[in-house]
Parts: sequence; structure tokens; C-alpha cells
Amino acid sequence: MKKLTLLFNISVMILFVSCKQQAQTEVETVESDPIIKRVEPKSVSYHLENTKQWLAAHDKDAKMLRIAYAINRTDATNLKQRDSIIIPGDMSGDVEFYLPFPMTVSYLKDVKKIIFFSYPTQTFAAYEKGQLIYAGPTNMGSEKHKTPTGLFFTNWKAEETTSTFDDEWDLRWNFNVENKLGVGWHQYSLPGYPASHSCLRLQETDAKYLYDWADEWQLADPETVKVKGTPVIVFGSYDFGAPRPWLQLVTDPKALAISESEIEKQTSPFLSEILKEQKNRDAVQSSKK
Repeated sequence: MKKLTLLFNISVMILFVSCKQQAQTEVETVESDPIIKRVEPKSVSYHLENTKQWLAAHDKDAKMLRIAYAINRTDATNLKQRDSIIIPGDMSGDVEFYLPFPMTVSYLKDVKKIIFFSYPTQTFAAYEKGQLIYAGPTNMGSEKHKTPTGLFFTNWKAEETTSTFDDEWDLRWNFNVENKLGVGWHQYSLPGYPASHSCLRLQETDAKYLYDWADEWQLADPETVKVKGTPVIVFGSYDFGAPRPWLQLVTDPKALAISESEIEKQTSPFLSEILKEQKNRDAVQSSKK
């Protein structure tokens, strides 16, 4: 009888340990962030093609068109006006592989959300805990009206609004990042070079994605920000006197590549502030539950 009792107790202990280990594994599985799976092209190379001929052959392929718009930093309307465009030799991959931002940045593992705008490459990228979530082309401020650089936070947003500089400019999916200067991202024509009045122009699909993805600020009163929105870092400079930088891709596919160390360099001066505001947002949201 004692042997049976002992065997029973041992069985219960083994079962308890096994269940506990299984529970821990399940928690770890839930809490770990899923790796984003993307289709990588077999090779990345670029060449110039006649625009009309290329569009005649591929104007029904949405994936190829998206890649072409991104590489040439433009949109459907403006691409058609080009004599020639840059096209990859292999277009089987996802668009992120044809843009300069790295797929992962370990330095950002503690940052829940952040957006980068690169002036030199005229591209943007959104990250969650160091994983690239979304990327695309942008046309930033012109030489006369440069986009300010540094750290910003998303403020208010509007599906459609009118520019404070010109009441004939209708801005869709507008998300303000610098309230006093009236700077934000929104959908607008992308001619393929920095041409805006300091704002961050995007294709409509991209503008809407970031509009839905980023967080608005929360105000304590009309003059006081209680909770800041998603951090946004605008960095680098554009050589307005040189040929468009992405033309370099024809001779060097990695000419515009942005490394993890470059992202770390651009983020490190602001990391403490970013984490401080993130902690504040979490605390305020927790208090509402």
C-alpha cells in the first residue's frame, strides 16, 4: 500500500512539473513576437527600361507596379511621365527587399513602435520591437522648404484636411508630427524627388497604412500634451545638386543600404526620451482599464 501511495505521489509530481513546463512554454510562445516571413528575391540587381514598353507588358501586375513605384520614389501618375525607369532583374520578392532599410534592428527591441524617414534615400520604414513592419517611398521637403530633421512624435490626424500653406492643397490621410510648423505625412503627388513644402509625401496606400498604425497624442487640455504619439525620426540630408540617388542602384545594388548600426546611430541620442514617453503611454492606458 505504501508503495502504491509513493508511486501515486511521484506520478502527481511528474504530471505537475510537466504541466508547469507546458504552461511556461505556452506563455513564452504567446509573448514572443512572431517573425515576419517575406519572399526574398534570388538576386537583387537593377537596370533601366523604357517606361512605356515596361508598362505595356506589366501594367496589370499590382506587385510589380508597387515595386517599380517604390524604387523610383514615385506614384502611378508620375511614373507614366518618365522616359525610363529603374527596374529590378528579379521582381519575385516583396517590396521591402528593394528598399534600403534593414529587416531587423536589435537595438530597437524595447521600442514598441517607431517610424524612420530617410532624407538621402527618400524612403520610410515602420518598426515594431526591432522588426520591419512596413516600408515605402516618400518625397520630402524641397531645397527651399526642407523637412526638419530629428525626433518627433505623431500628434493629431485627419482623413482629409486643407494645407495651412495653400488652401487649394487637399491632404488625405494626414498625420501631423510637428504642430507649430504644420509638418506631417499625407498622400500627395510623388514626382520622384523632394518637392514638398516641408511635409512627408506618401502614396495613398502607404499614407493610409501609417494613418491607421501610428498612435495619436492625448491631450490633458488644449495646451497640454498628456501622452505623446508614436516616435518619428527624420534623418540625413539630400544632395539637391546631384543626380537622383537611386540611379546608383544600376551600378551598385547596395549603394543606398541603411545598416543596423546607422539606425542605432540615429536613434541613440533619443532612446531615453522615446522609452520615457512609451512608459508614460503604457501607464496611462493601464489606468483606464
